Amino acid sequence: MSDTKIEFLYLNEEDMIKSGVLDAGRCVDVMEDVVTLLSEGDYRMGGKENNSHGLYVTFPDESDIKDFPLNDSRDRRFVSMPAYLGGKYHLCGEKWYGSNGRNAAKGLPRSILMVTLNDLETGQPIAYMSANLLSAMRTGAMPGVVAKHLARKDSKVIALIGAGVVNKTSIMAYLSKFPGIEKVKIKGSTPTSRTAMELKAFIEEKYPDLKEVTVCKTLEEAVKDADIISEGVSTTVRKWPVYDPKWFKPGVVFISSGSMGLTDLTFARDHMTKVVDNIKMYEEYVDEFEEYDKQTGKRLSSGIPGMYFVNMIQDGEIDPKEVRHLGDIVRGIVPGRTSDDEMFLVSVGGMPILDVAWGKTCYDRAVELGYGTNLKLWDQPYFA
Repeated sequence: MSDTKIEFLYLNEEDMIKSGVLDAGRCVDVMEDVVTLLSEGDYRMGGKENNSHGLYVTFPDESDIKDFPLNDSRDRRFVSMPAYLGGKYHLCGEKWYGSNGRNAAKGLPRSILMVTLNDLETGQPIAYMSANLLSAMRTGAMPGVVAKHLARKDSKVIALIGAGVVNKTSIMAYLSKFPGIEKVKIKGSTPTSRTAMELKAFIEEKYPDLKEVTVCKTLEEAVKDADIISEGVSTTVRKWPVYDPKWFKPGVVFISSGSMGLTDLTFARDHMTKVVDNIKMYEEYVDEFEEYDKQTGKRLSSGIPGMYFVNMIQDGEIDPKEVRHLGDIVRGIVPGRTSDDEMFLVSVGGMPILDVAWGKTCYDRAVELGYGTNLKLWDQPYFA
């Protein structure tokens, strides 16, 4: 009789930390693996085209049902993000989280995340792990991959637009690959933003060799001489920062992990090299989330560069080949930077294949070092 006992490894946040989840440089390397597999097509995600960010459970503004959950708080939702990733990872996984803006008043993160890893053949769980740090690190590591391959090697100045967790982990990724950075400029939601001051203190403590870390009063001040602009803004619809391209330094790499706008989108169309992590995901974004003005019927700004690029392709303004894929650049299939003055606008979004890869990496390390708790699913299934 075959052995039907199933156990899996549970990793709490402390276990994840001991297993290297905060290793920014290693995470950048793993994300390079992921975008390479993405470029090769060795992956699957959800949705009708297998490229969906995830499946959302959202709530209405009002309901006649007693105690029905309502859309009465910022970012209130539940999201399931399943994926298969091939290569040396060769397994399925899912990130699942609930989110509620009221969590801050309770001393909790807005979103609370878990990742499950599953055997590809049987579907049995391999691991169940705390994923707030996992998700934050893989999010910041993707801009690190972009900068590694597209930023000028003599880059000295980084602008962080948005002072939340995304740019906290992004700066960890940038500085793991660019030891020559001298100055970091931060733009928070206000000139006296608490989170901006906290991010400044975090960077100064962790990277004491930096010559200067400043909090800027204006967007222009933050980006004007930056070699790398790191946008990680989470905001209400169409309230994102809007940039004047005149502020951009020749050779700049603008990396967007959140929402942004330009005073003139034709500048991006005509004068910036356009790069995405996964154009098919942004095509699904357009299909699922595109909004139009009810009176004029005109398309409303999405705030996501990848969606801007899809719109440009759909409107016949650019050839699809004008949008380069990050994985193709990493693989050397298409060029990266071709001149010192070339300017880039890069869109990176969250994909569950990133969670699977970093989760598997941390899981392997935990097994090697003996961290985590083995939990039993069953000795023998009641029904089989």
